[in-house]
Amino acid sequence: MDEEKEISSVSYKAAKKVVKKAVVIAKSLAYDRLYQKLETKEGEKEVFKLARGRERKTRDLGFMRCIKVENGKMLSKDTTIKER
Repeated sequence: MDEEKEISSVSYKAAKKVVKKAVVIAKSLAYDRLYQKLETKEGEKEVFKLARGRERKTRDLGFMRCIKVENGKMLSKDTTIKER
């Protein structure tokens, strides 16, 4: 029983090392493609897309600001709330 446990533990650790290397290689290739894309004209748009995504991730999800209009419709965008 202990011998089986040790064998499975060793095989698990070996598989974990292989997977870690594969993930590192895949990440580095993805970043290389991203950096090559950013150097082109279309890459400028990609920079702004990344910045918007990063900004959205940092928003506080617990804070939701919305108001209800007469017809029961909910307004949640800051610009529409200000217009109202």
